[in-house]
Amino acid sequence: MKEVTIIGVDLAKNVFQLHGAAADGTVLFRKKLSRPQFQRFMAEHPRCLVAMEACGGAHHWAREMERAGHDVKLIAPRYVKPFIKRQKNDAADAEAIVEAALRPTMRYVEPKSGEQPARSILFRTREQFLKQRTEAINALRSHLYEFGYVAPEGIGYLPRLEVVIEDPGSDLPALAREICRELLEQIAHLTGRINAMKKRIDAIGREGETSRRLQTMPGVGPISALAVETFAPPMEQFKRGRDFAAWLGLVPRQASTGGKQRLGKTSKMGQRDIRRLLITGAMAVIRWALRHGAPQNPWLARLLERKPPMVAASALANKMARGIWAMMTRSEDYRGPVIGSAA
Repeated sequence: MKEVTIIGVDLAKNVFQLHGAAADGTVLFRKKLSRPQFQRFMAEHPRCLVAMEACGGAHHWAREMERAGHDVKLIAPRYVKPFIKRQKNDAADAEAIVEAALRPTMRYVEPKSGEQPARSILFRTREQFLKQRTEAINALRSHLYEFGYVAPEGIGYLPRLEVVIEDPGSDLPALAREICRELLEQIAHLTGRINAMKKRIDAIGREGETSRRLQTMPGVGPISALAVETFAPPMEQFKRGRDFAAWLGLVPRQASTGGKQRLGKTSKMGQRDIRRLLITGAMAVIRWALRHGAPQNPWLARLLERKPPMVAASALANKMARGIWAMMTRSEDYRGPVIGSAA
């Protein structure tokens, strides 16, 4: 009788679909188990390869399966979808996960462990608070616009709105003034929480050697360093810095065929948080260069002569990603460009 060497698991909150197969892909069992049944079954099962989609809860179950003695592979959902034969259901999904995991060229997601999940929560919560504050500010601007008071976008112009709300001479109805004050209180509360989290991120950046090293690169601050440490896989997975930049989606989208290269816009196919922060950091470096010049970075100076700032930011972010790969694989701090180099 053939031995089960791989189990594909379609994860859910309460019901788990399992697909057991031999090394050649032969189906040996299909099971639908509840959460407690799944834990007991996997704890008693002999060691094998467990494949799952990298979705919500997958990293938790990856750690649990490793504790039970199994080998774990997480696969991005977009790589599993082509292996679904026809109808989509839990059993078909579990089978497709096994089919994908058996491919020798399949790419996998590194399970998060240690402090990564906690830092991910810190990063995501700060992002959520920023979005909520932006929503509250925009709501306040739109409400006051109904009474003819206009202010530009951005939190920096919030004092203008505060003056209008607190001005006894403004023609705001009492109810509108009261609601706008509540929005101001909400914005102040969110700002306090955001500032507290920023201090926590700064403290983490000072503690870790990797985070400190990343911040030696212009355009990389504590938040960007936290994102790289939290969401990027081990750099040893990439053969070169260009592979890391491609993983981030900082390369042109290809539609090449017949030996003809057709390059389009930036692919944006990778980790969106790191990519966004690198582009934001690149724009900060470019704004400084446009104001004060870039004598220490001839490559950037020549780029800004030929390309608009946003295009240059994508190119600089790509270069920053390659530099981050080199810094982390070689355990070196950032080294500025050599004057006269063609790099």
